[in-house]
Amino acid sequence: MLTVYEKHNGYEIEFPYNPHLIEKVKAIPGRSFNYLKKSWTIPFSQKDELERLKKQYGVNENVAVKAPEQVIAPAEMPDLNIEIPLKRPLFPFQGKGVSQGLIYKRFINGDQPGLGKTTQGVATVIAADHYKDSGPIMIGNTEVNTLPSFPVLVICPSTLKENWKREWEIVAGVKAMILNDSVKTTWDKYYNAGIAKVFIVNYESLKKYFVVGIDKNKYGSFKLKNVRFNEKINMFNTVIVDELHKCKDGTTQQSKFVMGIARGKNYVIGLTGTPVVNKPKDLISQLFIIDRLNDVTGIDDTKSSYKFFMERYCGGNGQGAFNLKELNSKLSNVCFFQRQKKEVLKELPDKMRQIILSDITTRKEYNEAISDLANYLKEFRKKTEIEVQKSMMGEVMVRIGVCKNISARGKLNEIFEYIDEVTESGEKVVVFIHQKEIAVKILERYPQSVSVRGDDSMEQRQNSIDKFQNNSKTNIIVCSIKAAGVGITLTASSRVAFVELPWHPADCDQCEDRCHRIGQKDSVQVTYFLGKDTIDERIYEIIEEKRKISDTITGTTDSVQREIIEKLFNLFTNK
Repeated sequence: MLTVYEKHNGYEIEFPYNPHLIEKVKAIPGRSFNYLKKSWTIPFSQKDELERLKKQYGVNENVAVKAPEQVIAPAEMPDLNIEIPLKRPLFPFQGKGVSQGLIYKRFINGDQPGLGKTTQGVATVIAADHYKDSGPIMIGNTEVNTLPSFPVLVICPSTLKENWKREWEIVAGVKAMILNDSVKTTWDKYYNAGIAKVFIVNYESLKKYFVVGIDKNKYGSFKLKNVRFNEKINMFNTVIVDELHKCKDGTTQQSKFVMGIARGKNYVIGLTGTPVVNKPKDLISQLFIIDRLNDVTGIDDTKSSYKFFMERYCGGNGQGAFNLKELNSKLSNVCFFQRQKKEVLKELPDKMRQIILSDITTRKEYNEAISDLANYLKEFRKKTEIEVQKSMMGEVMVRIGVCKNISARGKLNEIFEYIDEVTESGEKVVVFIHQKEIAVKILERYPQSVSVRGDDSMEQRQNSIDKFQNNSKTNIIVCSIKAAGVGITLTASSRVAFVELPWHPADCDQCEDRCHRIGQKDSVQVTYFLGKDTIDERIYEIIEEKRKISDTITGTTDSVQREIIEKLFNLFTNK
């Protein structure tokens, strides 16, 4: 079979070795052979001869992939030169992301995890709303017409709903509502009443809230046009899709629902640190969602656009990866930007902390344990100081430990999603735990990971540290807060996650500084996972309070424990 594509000097053809075909090509006047590329060139004047060869030997129609790449460098992202009413200032590179988003309107922010894609998404919406009645504004050298951006729908993984709600409040002072069964049919009234402007839903619940029905064929499958959506989707002016790469397979229900909901919106913001999970084909569905596939290919007809993308960048069958420089160039000039941490390192502080509130999956078990603790604390309060010191303090701490354990187990799904996101983006991560049970579950999930725990020998610990520091394939290390909190170096990672909390801020700082020390070239991002409405929040409050006073290092663990007990007692008795 012949592969044929046009060049400036004729038709270039390639084919597997065939002596009979070679003789026929040699007989064509003006033909030439390229010894480096192992291809033949036939003059335009001999097109009839070429057609005869194509009929006799067949032709590979996938010629698009062979055309020379066309790479146009994108313009530099403009600085944010307009004022935005935010409660928290942006880093300069985040401001550029907002500027570019206002210009693109329907786009993918592909920044590396840890650079604040959520913050940029919120700020873009706020900026658009602030200037929607101002007429054209200048952003860099571009005149931009901002459009109404509220109300907003945020589609995200279930584990990130609380984080999104919190981020809207912290960054912009905007009230957000998480959709649940109690407001299944009435949530839109909260917008009409001015109570909420942002609504948050997880991928798995899209059908429940926004799909009226699906007309399936006899095989049980359906296309997007067969989905009947609730007309309430038309009220949204902006759709933000977090972890957009979860929609890389356009044949799934989830992807089809997101496509339908995002269609026709003023702003569609896709957030993902890993837009291409396996191959360029992963982008097609994501580009459909932000309605940019035709803009990337330059072809108005969607079917032709899809075919061109598949041939040009995916080798025709979807399994290949071709002309990637050109693809990146087109994406960056139309609807995509991505920054690596190393590019913006000078703008980042040495260490950043963030909190993720998790809806624990062990809620029923936790409620029973916290009720038991509450009853015991009431007895604790009646005792004298001597009695407390002799017998009850230890029992209270045991019962608190039970609650911490249940909360930790209930956060694991969210921890796994976080680890997946970090490692898929090419980074390493240090995960701090307290209980052996939690470490075992993480190690079982990620058998390629290593650990530093209390029951490891010194040789085992050092082997794990060396492997994490020096082996590019070892990207997860699970560390006991006590065993790994001091004396070791883990600068191969700039990502730290706490599944469980120690009792004292000094212990937190010591653990964080396993990565934040001499030899670290990146800004260290520390993520604390707290069970929502659990004892985790109380402990973290005290840790933050202790951080603010000068005797952080010299304060005792016992005093922190006693404060937690007092806070919990007051919490229960004030109900």
